[in-house]
Amino acid sequence: MNYQWRILIRVILQLLTLCVLSFLLVTGRYIYIILVFPVLIFQLIDIFKFHLNAQREVEQFVESVHYRDFSRYFNVKQAPSELQPLRKGFNEINSTFKVISRERETQFVYLQKILELVDTGILSYKISTGEVVWLNETLKNLLGVPYLKTISSLQKRAPAIFDACIAIKTGEHQIISINKESSTVKVVIAATAFQTDGEVFKLIAFQNVNEALEETEANAWQKLLSVMTHEIMNSIAPISSLASTLKHTIQEASINKRGIDGKLEDLEVGIETIERRSNGLLKFAETYRNLNKITEPNTKRIRVLDLFENLQELMEPTFQQKAIELDIILKDPQIVIDADSHLIEQVLINLLVNAVEAVKEVASPKIAFSAYHEGNKTVVKVSDNGAGIPSEILEQIFIPFFSTRKTGSGIGLSLSKQIMLLHKGSIQVKSEIGVGTAFMLVFGRSLEQR
Repeated sequence: MNYQWRILIRVILQLLTLCVLSFLLVTGRYIYIILVFPVLIFQLIDIFKFHLNAQREVEQFVESVHYRDFSRYFNVKQAPSELQPLRKGFNEINSTFKVISRERETQFVYLQKILELVDTGILSYKISTGEVVWLNETLKNLLGVPYLKTISSLQKRAPAIFDACIAIKTGEHQIISINKESSTVKVVIAATAFQTDGEVFKLIAFQNVNEALEETEANAWQKLLSVMTHEIMNSIAPISSLASTLKHTIQEASINKRGIDGKLEDLEVGIETIERRSNGLLKFAETYRNLNKITEPNTKRIRVLDLFENLQELMEPTFQQKAIELDIILKDPQIVIDADSHLIEQVLINLLVNAVEAVKEVASPKIAFSAYHEGNKTVVKVSDNGAGIPSEILEQIFIPFFSTRKTGSGIGLSLSKQIMLLHKGSIQVKSEIGVGTAFMLVFGRSLEQR
């Protein structure tokens, strides 16, 4: 029988009993009142128990909802017939909540996995208390922190990043630099805010654009070098040929006509200069045209110690002549890299030549080779105790043809950077005035090397 009908029947019966009791009371039939009165008491106790049981069922259901225990099952078959519809309704509600909870949990896990996989750092914190509620692995690795309880904790570790996080407003974008042990990473941060349960949260995304900027820059300079080498070759080749012809003609004229004017000698010297310079430019253009053709380095596993020893033998006469002390620092002599030995040797030679130039004014010149592992990277480091590089120049040293030396071509470091990009790596620099400069070649490590 329907739940509502059961309640209605109880109410009607109780009403009828009250009417009979009233009638007997009015007519003075007190003996019958004694017989009817227990029936009324029984009905009151029955309806009280009915509502008490229903209240207990409701309390149990509310408790399960309060503690989010949607797995709780209300036994319908063993319940009194009047409570069976109530328990059935509770079970249906619990089932619905369980489905909703499962869907939300699935969505949360799905979102959590996505945030862990993306290469964008995510930081979320409560604006009122500064409590950090989300910090994904990418940002932990980027900042070098395993955990942040509050945003204020970041102030001690990286005050510049903390200031940027606090200052940035919703919808804004800002580029900041994060200084790591062996490199400086450029990061774009963007912020937004949202409110839930009366609490306002700030969400900040950190996007590493260092590699993208380097790749874009490398592609641009590679195209520029291709155009320049083509134009230089087209312009210098006929000049060289003409200069050689003129020189030969002038030499013949000087043999046949000894009384030629004295300007002939000056002209010959000038043409020799043109020829010498033209040949130098041809060699320059040919070298870098060949470099532009390199698309895949011929990589093999190289022991870094062997690489250092080869370079030490090559540069030993220079070091002795200039009284430069060379140190090789390797905690693990078995460190290896996957690289093209010829190209990487050329990069290291360029760095050594720069280091020799940097320490020429130092009383006790020192240059050091070192290598170490940093996470899933291998770092090969060339450092010196020279004068250091001013900060305004530091950002320009990898630009092709930029040089602070009168005799410098400005090509070595830009080509070194290009070679490192071919190896899926990068070249970083740290310098301090009066202390020295360090160049780091950063290589990725394969699973076999880890």
